[in-house]
Amino acid sequence: MTRGTDPTDPTDSAEHPAPDLTSLTAVRLLDGYRTGAFGPVAVTRAALERAREIQPEVNAFVRLFPDRALEQAAASEERWRRGEPRGLLDGVPVTVKDILLLRGAPTLRGSRTVDPAGPWDEDAPSVARLREHGAVFLGKTTTPEFGWKAVTDSPLSGVTRNPYDPARTAGGSSGGAAAAVALGAGPLALGTDGGGSVRIPAAFCGIFALKPTYGRVPLYPASAFGTLAHVGPMTRDAADAALLMDVIAGPDSRDWSALAPAPGSFREGLDGGVRGLRVAYSPSLGGQVAVAPQVAAAVRRAVERLAALGAYVEETDPDFPDPADAFHTLWFTGAARVVQHLTREQRGLLDPGLREICAAGARRSALDYLAAVDVRMDLGRRMGRFHDTYDLLVTPTVPRTAFEAGVEVPRGAGHRRWTGWTPFTYPFNLTQQPAATVPVGTDADGLPVGVQLVAARHADALVLRAAHALYASGAARVPGAAGLTPAGG
Repeated sequence: MTRGTDPTDPTDSAEHPAPDLTSLTAVRLLDGYRTGAFGPVAVTRAALERAREIQPEVNAFVRLFPDRALEQAAASEERWRRGEPRGLLDGVPVTVKDILLLRGAPTLRGSRTVDPAGPWDEDAPSVARLREHGAVFLGKTTTPEFGWKAVTDSPLSGVTRNPYDPARTAGGSSGGAAAAVALGAGPLALGTDGGGSVRIPAAFCGIFALKPTYGRVPLYPASAFGTLAHVGPMTRDAADAALLMDVIAGPDSRDWSALAPAPGSFREGLDGGVRGLRVAYSPSLGGQVAVAPQVAAAVRRAVERLAALGAYVEETDPDFPDPADAFHTLWFTGAARVVQHLTREQRGLLDPGLREICAAGARRSALDYLAAVDVRMDLGRRMGRFHDTYDLLVTPTVPRTAFEAGVEVPRGAGHRRWTGWTPFTYPFNLTQQPAATVPVGTDADGLPVGVQLVAARHADALVLRAAHALYASGAARVPGAAGLTPAGG
């Protein structure tokens, strides 16, 4: 499963041999289409072959669409030949997490309780925007059942594994999407994030991911997890994420909570750097989190790079206690709502851990729920005041690197649920803030480490700009480059 190095030029000449098309970012694929260096059909064939190659060991996909994808790629290639590309992503291969509707394909949500017969006649808003912009749909990626936990395994599709070590987890709940991007099975992926579900697997798999401000990317059908659930891009770098956000952001009449259109392109100002930004660096949320030493060291180096690039960095912590109990109330009651319609026989088909949290959620009262909402509002107020002083908050994304596959929590860690080892991510679903993860190195076992960048609500462009600065300075890594090569067999 080894990858070649990232090409330096998407052209084919004696000085620049034919590139590995699976290693190119979406931005560079589009450059190649414009110059005629290669076309969408060759790129799609390469991505499909990569997906087939990795599937037996990593299990990133629920299903692939080879015939449909090649038809879409051929139509795109003809548009490029005529000089009439459709939209911003014409011919770029994308994958869609099997939580989001994709017309003409079952969306089973990792569950044996969903009827594959459908009908499946509607796209989710973000998928519809991709279709309008000419993207090529490679397939649907794996998820735990209904996206309930931060690792990716389900009774329906089994265990999804880490590109750097298949004995370890890819993280979750968008683990299939992260593994696919890391291994070249499409440069762009749509994931969902209700408590860290794009950021956690991206950190474990060494790619970039953004959880946008809630409502920035519309969601339909509405999530049972309510306003905790975000749709976000998972990509090879921040520039690709900005491009994808320009496509998927914006209102959709099916989402009552969608925001108004963004004031401009997310690609504008991407090269603005971080000089003058006020950055709060919190290595452990005020000592609340035990962080693995090698993770802490890699994150600190990234923070030092931000300072070297001109940011004003202060080591300080946001003032909030661990909101896990409130998050559990909101999350568990959402899960209970997901399965409320199921028969006793269908409930017997569920992931046992999901059954546990559904039972816990069903025991919560309306007053318990409203008390959790009070905690959430207070946390949002605290973070709003915090960002009056600081433009960015920087933390580790996850306090450790990837652990053994097939379990919800690391063995011997003493945690009861996945929230025990993800304390840096779920608070910012409660507050609805934009938060991204950037790969900034590896530990002694070669497993990726991510740094998390958080900004005030609606400051998605700022998060992308700061992340891009880390890529441009060489502090962030692209999978397959600079020795950061997924391998395993």
